Amino acid sequence: MTQAVDNPDPNRQDSLSWRDGVPIATAFDDPYYSLDDGLAETQHVFLAGNDLPSRFQDGFHIAELGFGTGLNLAASLLSWRNAGVQGQLYFTTFEAYPLSHAQIIRALGVFPDVSAVVADLKSNLGQTEFETDYLRFRMIKGDARSTLPAWDGAADAWFLDGFSPARNPELWEDDLMGAVGQHTSPQGTFATYTAAGHVRRALSHAGFRVDRIPGYGRKRHMTKGVMV
Repeated sequence: MTQAVDNPDPNRQDSLSWRDGVPIATAFDDPYYSLDDGLAETQHVFLAGNDLPSRFQDGFHIAELGFGTGLNLAASLLSWRNAGVQGQLYFTTFEAYPLSHAQIIRALGVFPDVSAVVADLKSNLGQTEFETDYLRFRMIKGDARSTLPAWDGAADAWFLDGFSPARNPELWEDDLMGAVGQHTSPQGTFATYTAAGHVRRALSHAGFRVDRIPGYGRKRHMTKGVMV
């Protein structure tokens, strides 16, 4: 998860504390992933919420608000590999304050299931753009409220993973959710852990058919949708 801020310094890195091995953004007192099981949360919310891996194909494009620790990327690649998909996964992420390479490696090190994926990407993590035989990755730094509307791409699936709307309302504003809709492929989807009413309404206004479904762990509900 990440935050949107006015005029972010692209060279700044987030200040972290650690709680039982989980990185906490000190500015928001909010964890980057579930204190229970971050990988299971990602698989439930972002992968299953976007009907993945069943939709994967060469050139499938995931876009994400909030790179954070890179756990969503690692989980997506694990799913891609396990599904035996041939070709490249495209992954574009919008991040105001990227973590350092060391912070990313430490945060992902607690998830043995993605250790092989992380080992393969270790030299690339921390770069803003790179390509492998199976991945085309791009990180767009800066406030997503400015960078997303200027993006020339469109996603097949969105991972909306900012810090909670109560703590980080900027990343859930109506205009930004509208930009998500404008940069979604026909029949594209989104998923997010939040079920906040104003977020669901904004995404509905952006053109998605929005559904509230059971969330992960202690979160009773989450939200997913498809462009109609």
